[in-house]
Amino acid sequence: MSEIIIQKDSPWLAPLAGYSDLPFRLLSKKFGCSVCCSEMVSVKGMAFANVGTQRLIATCPEDDPMVLQLFGADPHYFKPVMEELVGLGYRNFDLNAGCPVRKVLKSGSGVKLMDDIDKLVQLASIMVRSAEVHPEGGRVGIKFRLGFKNGEDIYIELGKRLQDVGVDWVTMHPRYGKQMFSGSADWTKLKLLKDAVSIPVIGSGDLFTAEDGVRCIQETGIDTVMFARGALYDPAIFSRFTALQNGEIPTLRTGTALAEVVREHIRLTRTYEGDDRSFRKIRSIIPRYAKGLRGIRSLRASLLQCQDWDELEKATSIMATLEAAEPATPETLIDEIPQ
Repeated sequence: MSEIIIQKDSPWLAPLAGYSDLPFRLLSKKFGCSVCCSEMVSVKGMAFANVGTQRLIATCPEDDPMVLQLFGADPHYFKPVMEELVGLGYRNFDLNAGCPVRKVLKSGSGVKLMDDIDKLVQLASIMVRSAEVHPEGGRVGIKFRLGFKNGEDIYIELGKRLQDVGVDWVTMHPRYGKQMFSGSADWTKLKLLKDAVSIPVIGSGDLFTAEDGVRCIQETGIDTVMFARGALYDPAIFSRFTALQNGEIPTLRTGTALAEVVREHIRLTRTYEGDDRSFRKIRSIIPRYAKGLRGIRSLRASLLQCQDWDELEKATSIMATLEAAEPATPETLIDEIPQ
């Protein structure tokens, strides 16, 4: 298995509920992503062998290294589930302590865990001890926010305690849980966290373009960035980011380039899933890639008429004819992505 890479020219894909499935992870890898995180996987769902979890944990050799993200709040389930996953060969794990979505909070999971820092550290410790038995050495990261309540900064204390129990890296989205995705991510807090701990720090939040990612690293000194909404806007953000970090001129986001991205996404989805559910899903996702392009109405109309994979692939040729893209802004992206 490949080693996790955490360095300034190696961007990550964030765990995105409903989006960072196996085909999208492979797509992101093709366009320069170093490490991809899975969608959130319920620890309780795994414990009770929920059928839906099997689709979420699907992987393949080309997906390596993949980080499997778990969420949950009951310590009772974590050890047996971790033992099962390690036994199945999974090596890299992440605990979601940052998702602010209501249905996750109701279970005490996601960023709600930051209301009980002792439990959060306990869960992290269970994951670390369980991952250690992997033959090649398991690794564990934790993704969190500044705190659950606005103005309640517990992230530095949390980072230090997670480091003490053996967590390998931390990822922070510098907003509070109560903020959801409103306001702006406070990147200055990323610098404070980086200065406070010796383990790698990955930054997330308001990284809409490759330029945003480069600027975030320059301003904070963090080890790398994790793209979320920016990757959904265009998966080639990873290669553009790497080019900028290496002093090269990145490729432009054009209709022709996006058509290539979409065709590859369709191919991967058809190859690794290929059922009616995945067909409907990819058909709904394609218009998101066209955000910021002029004249996408014809694309949407054509997609709605597609009834099979071949028709869907032919429809993407329309994207190549659309006018050059406008710069990415929060308004052109999806407003709220669970992460």
